[in-house]
Amino acid sequence: MAGKVLVTGGSGYIAGFIIRQLIAEGWDVNTTIRNLSREGEVRGWLGTDNTKLRFFAADLMSDDGWADAVAGCSHVAHVASPLPTSAPKSDDELIVPAREGALRALRFARDAGVKRVVLTSSVAAISYGQKGKTRFTEADWTDVNSPDAYAYVKSKTIAERAARDWIAREGGGLEFCTVNPSLVLGPLLAADFSTSLEAIKKLMDGSIPGLPRLGFGIVDVRDVAAMHVQLLTEAGVDGERFIASGPSLWMEEVAAILRSGLGADARRVPTRRLPTWLMRILANFDPTIRQVKGELGNVRENDASHARERLGWVPRPAEESILDTARDLIRLGVVKP
Repeated sequence: MAGKVLVTGGSGYIAGFIIRQLIAEGWDVNTTIRNLSREGEVRGWLGTDNTKLRFFAADLMSDDGWADAVAGCSHVAHVASPLPTSAPKSDDELIVPAREGALRALRFARDAGVKRVVLTSSVAAISYGQKGKTRFTEADWTDVNSPDAYAYVKSKTIAERAARDWIAREGGGLEFCTVNPSLVLGPLLAADFSTSLEAIKKLMDGSIPGLPRLGFGIVDVRDVAAMHVQLLTEAGVDGERFIASGPSLWMEEVAAILRSGLGADARRVPTRRLPTWLMRILANFDPTIRQVKGELGNVRENDASHARERLGWVPRPAEESILDTARDLIRLGVVKP
């Protein structure tokens, strides 16, 4: 089935790959960006059939433009959500637009007669604030009152809960499901890269002097996009959540993959581990480190078996995603080897 679909946040990393896959499958795509002055730039790096793609100016915090963007669409992929490169001054800088944007997308979708909305959530809404637990499924929810729940984690959790509550209360016949990815890596469409790629960039450019004891699940942007596209029309998934994640790797394992796969191009990748006690001290002076100090030493395995069994979803190896990220950071001049 192919019709017309709205993909929000068209200049974003995941959204770009969703748009490309949808157009390749015959869909007409509407997408939103905050400023239409970027339309030509985004079209350029999407590199797809421009006759199948229309841009609309819309913002998470305003109703302007949303009705036009969703008009005539049978499906919506709501991907747009704030993802900062540094710690926000206030949690509400992320929480409010994430929540209000999700509710705005749902309201306009319902009013336009859309059949289904697929929301990009995150494992951040699943696997935080549950002390002593190391393996997580779609049945789990993050405790936003936990000290581990920093601003981004809170924003994704609160936005998904608000969306589900709104669907139950006001959704009518609108179907809804979520994709909950872990750290999204993979090839780049442009040098205007996603915050999710910062870890690889910092390892490659030597701005991290050592390897903190941080671990994270890894998933490829192409596999995340494919899950979104499948869920737009997959029968019987109303109300469901789907974790999109491969294995959890320590940062030192990621560094070893870079060194093994890139040779001399990875000469700046650090080899020594930064002790956790030192990271905790640095967190007192660096707000970015402070955000993730609760992550130090934690193991979070996000179980994607539901997606594998229900959707037949098979993610590519984490090594491929890590190396594709690094090679494109070099190719686009973001990192100088």
